[in-house]
Amino acid sequence: METIVLALIILVCFNFVLKQTYRKAWMVGVITIVCALFVVFTWRFAIEQSKSQLQDWLGNQQLMLDVAVILSIEVIIQISYCIMSAHLMNTGKVRKRTLMVYRLLRWFPGMLIFPVLFHIETMCMFWLTGIDFATIAYGLAGVIAVLIPLLTWSFKWLIPEKELRLEIFFLTNVLIALLGIIATVNGRTAVAGVSEINIDSLVGFATLLVVGALGGFYYYRIKQNRLKI
Repeated sequence: METIVLALIILVCFNFVLKQTYRKAWMVGVITIVCALFVVFTWRFAIEQSKSQLQDWLGNQQLMLDVAVILSIEVIIQISYCIMSAHLMNTGKVRKRTLMVYRLLRWFPGMLIFPVLFHIETMCMFWLTGIDFATIAYGLAGVIAVLIPLLTWSFKWLIPEKELRLEIFFLTNVLIALLGIIATVNGRTAVAGVSEINIDSLVGFATLLVVGALGGFYYYRIKQNRLKI
């Protein structure tokens, strides 16, 4: 479990920095300041944590299921950004509403980075024994303030192609979703399976599927006819 959580932390940090490569320099600066201030203002809460408490959290299945919901929302938003970016790269005229949604998705920094930063700060408190807690917090904030812009520039230099970075960003989000399922479920299924088939539910699902497919098909045809006119 600890290995999976460590892999998730690394992937979340990698994804966070990778997304900064699509932002302007002042945007990266704002997000860097927010992350550094988060570390500075939360060190008093970090010193109250203990290793046994962290282990209890990882073993709490109900808490892990709640975390899985947050992780799923995060991954959905980031994958939506990937799809929207790919759409804008391969389309001509863009509607204002589509552009506004894209900008909102691009601005979204990701919520998972903040619990990851809190976890890193807590671990630094454990590792750097004998050093003042405030000094550790301000030192970590300084490292973050330097590391985020530096890694962002390094990623853009190593992978200059936007399409390739976007593909990597998409694949790592899928990997986070898969690891999140393993880490949060922890051998427990949220819903018990059944051996009987509910005919009414099956018919209802098939009906909705057919109606939705027909509706989408006719909407596409009407849209194409309007474009021809």
